[in-house]
Amino acid sequence: MELSETSDGSVTVIVVKGRLDSATAPALDERLSRTLDAPSRRLLIELSQLEYISSAGFRILLLATKRASMNEGHIVLTGVGGKVRELFDLGGFLDLFPICSTRDEGIAALR
Repeated sequence: MELSETSDGSVTVIVVKGRLDSATAPALDERLSRTLDAPSRRLLIELSQLEYISSAGFRILLLATKRASMNEGHIVLTGVGGKVRELFDLGGFLDLFPICSTRDEGIAALR
């Protein structure tokens, strides 16, 4: 898994590329924790380059959403498509996260 981070105004954008599983989930957890502890606490997670997500990956996303709500932060997902969207759907996760079709829509939703 590869992570890259950029900013768009007050929104932090984290792009997740590759596989998110039990071996890679701790790295994402650490990055999300650090970002959600920052003053802006507005986070867009871009998943268009994610090839696979396991239960460990879903757990990290759920914990990050909980952490964000406790700290008055906000998380939006974007780029949830293909096989990854099927996994979100099968696991019943589509309704648990705010999901936007594009990065621009996600950034607008966080402002």
